[in-house]
Amino acid sequence: MHRPSSDSPLPNISQSEAWYERAKACIPGATQTLAKGATQYVDGVAPKFLRRGKGCRVWDVDGNEFIDLTMAVGPVSLGYAYDRVDAAVRAQLEDGITFSLVHPLEVEVAELIQGCVPGAEMVRFSKTGCDATSAAVRVARAFTGRSAVACCGYHGWHDWYIGTTPRSRGVPVEVQGLTRKFTYNDLDSVKAVLDGDVAAVILEPVLFEQPQAGFLSELRRLCTENGTLLIFDEMWTGFRIALGGAQEYFDVKADLACFSKAIANGMPLSVLCGRRDVMQLFEDDVFFYTTFGGEALSLAAAKATILELRDQRVPEHLAEMGERLKTGYNELAASRGLNFTRAVGLPCRSMVTFDETAIDPLLAKSLIQQELIRHGVLWSGFHNMSLSHQPEDIDHILSAYALALSSLERAHREGTLESDIMGKPVQPVFRKTR
Repeated sequence: MHRPSSDSPLPNISQSEAWYERAKACIPGATQTLAKGATQYVDGVAPKFLRRGKGCRVWDVDGNEFIDLTMAVGPVSLGYAYDRVDAAVRAQLEDGITFSLVHPLEVEVAELIQGCVPGAEMVRFSKTGCDATSAAVRVARAFTGRSAVACCGYHGWHDWYIGTTPRSRGVPVEVQGLTRKFTYNDLDSVKAVLDGDVAAVILEPVLFEQPQAGFLSELRRLCTENGTLLIFDEMWTGFRIALGGAQEYFDVKADLACFSKAIANGMPLSVLCGRRDVMQLFEDDVFFYTTFGGEALSLAAAKATILELRDQRVPEHLAEMGERLKTGYNELAASRGLNFTRAVGLPCRSMVTFDETAIDPLLAKSLIQQELIRHGVLWSGFHNMSLSHQPEDIDHILSAYALALSSLERAHREGTLESDIMGKPVQPVFRKTR
């Protein structure tokens, strides 16, 4: 890959566009995952289809190479085509994928999780993150005999959560009324919704805003006092900020914890774990069984991934590389007088933000994304770090950022931000649909 240069051309994406036209005819939205779809990238500039990946690099269907900062929207924690994980999957493939009885890997991986995650007294597997969060909500309702749920953040597509968003069509109003929202880091907003009908409080323990001193521990106390179960949605924090996730990192134990993304380096697997007395309800009283919960290829990948995360001290590497990238971005922005943009969040996963009082965030994001694509970096606003991101990759990304931020500074100063974007700008994820 060539070093970023001010005269680098935008890539040819003709094959991506051809695949996109085919996709629109047979797939709603032309994607299975909204964050991967055309609305989240500059339409007409960014590639739409990837063919392969290795390490932290991907190649699109036109053969263009990029350093990837999205990493499959989180699941690839070690790197694409990672040898140890792929070897485990191939070895298991020789023996079979899904069986008529329980496979030993179900026990082995559950035991590994018990050894990593605080409070993981029992473990249940499924396939997607919202499987785990929705099962956690169901079992919390069964355990407490209550109906309401309090949440903040994003927790998947199932009715109990998505009914609180603008994309709520198809969710009965009766279901929508059972979920209450509170504000992260605002204990008063928690107290305002926490009453005798709240079965569970579910939240991402940290996303981009750090928890204020005492927030998580006081939330733990309030839930215990109210007889409400505390659920950590650890799709992003699990196995990244620490091997034991946010419970280990912040030393606050939840009643239930939900994991996916990082645990199997791209293979589909999710985990619900927690207190034995709660989890035992899945044996007879609460139904949460799936045909593919014990699918062996994903479990083989998870076993290999967890061991690699442990043996290679991956959380420490993610923190080191991510801090270098986050700090480097902020220094580049400050040096150009761009006080309206800043990278925030934990080093393992930070996000580039824009002050909407000073600049249109979607247009600014679109121009930076366009220029990073020009310089061989695939970016959707986040720094999702993996073990495969090495210092030389961070150097390349920062060189690309230097050029992209110079373009942003010039466009902002000259008032050409919108006209400098060579395609349709990035669109918001949630918007009014009725």
